[in-house]
Amino acid sequence: MAARILHRLRHALAGEAGREEPAGGGEAEDCPESSELEDDTEGLSTRLSGTLSFTSHEDEEEEEEEGDGASEELEEPPQAPGAAAGTEDGEWVSAAERPGGSLLTRQLQELWRRSRGSLAPQRLLFEVTSASVVSERSSKYVLYTIYLIRSGQFDKAPATIARRYSDFEQLNRRLRCRFSCDMASVAFPRKRLRRNFTAETIAKRSRAFEQFLSHLHSIDEIRRSPEFLEFFFLPDLQAAQRLTCTGMYREALATWANAYRLQDRLGVCSSGRFLLTLAGLAVCHQELDQLSEAHGCCEQALQLLEAQGSHPLLGPFLQAHVHLAWKVGKDKRRSEARLQDLREAGLPLQQQPSLKECLIKEPLE
Repeated sequence: MAARILHRLRHALAGEAGREEPAGGGEAEDCPESSELEDDTEGLSTRLSGTLSFTSHEDEEEEEEEGDGASEELEEPPQAPGAAAGTEDGEWVSAAERPGGSLLTRQLQELWRRSRGSLAPQRLLFEVTSASVVSERSSKYVLYTIYLIRSGQFDKAPATIARRYSDFEQLNRRLRCRFSCDMASVAFPRKRLRRNFTAETIAKRSRAFEQFLSHLHSIDEIRRSPEFLEFFFLPDLQAAQRLTCTGMYREALATWANAYRLQDRLGVCSSGRFLLTLAGLAVCHQELDQLSEAHGCCEQALQLLEAQGSHPLLGPFLQAHVHLAWKVGKDKRRSEARLQDLREAGLPLQQQPSLKECLIKEPLE
């Protein structure tokens, strides 16, 4: 009897040890998003030091299942060494270094350690918040709504875009023409001949587009390229310009404001497009009798133009600022002095277009 009990006890202990052996396998189950891509033919994803890399297997009909822990998606960059493990000396102890750690987890942690110094930290997150099927006269497509979110911050008014698959495909094609080497490691979900409107396909593509934009944003040259930047805010600028020209100022104001937030998130608040956005905001605020807000937009634009001796929008902004400052009771002497300098430099201010005329005439292509 004692021998039989001892035999059963040994078997029970051996079973518990076997269950505790794969320490890396349980982590992937905590993140249900990763399971969406297990059978995805679009590709696999791995986040290292806050940067998403996305590799596809376009030659295969079906994808191999993701390894334990390899597909885990994190919403924030990995914690600093010491914070994750809570050790007193600040040394990070991973699951692979504790008893029972699996070989795959140990390899991933070693790869992360080697890569964290060379990969750019994730400062901007791209999240597909909704996707809707749109039916038009002769076409049907899925429209994806994407939020641009600063990591670790809460946006009361988030910057949003709405794009369809063909928009992403055009961006991918343009970037591959210009940045063929950098784009070699960036995968893009290929077209499907069927089941394009199923919930499963839409969910997988939503995740793939998030990874696609995150990977592009992690590459310095692509992140600063006009092709990448204008994918986000140029459609809003074009729509806002049309609405302003037709006198729909309230609708235009909302679109100009979203274009402002997009450029702010992307870090291009000193470009010519941003100055045009401030001009649009100033015009719409003024037309809606929101004079203080219009005055503030002019002041922000003049601060950006401070170091520039000449700019097509400098005269119009100065004239608008003087007029609005007089309306709201603000100091306008500095702007008047700058206008006087322009007159002495020979600039015919009487022939300068107004901010509204600048908006109407500006080609946005």
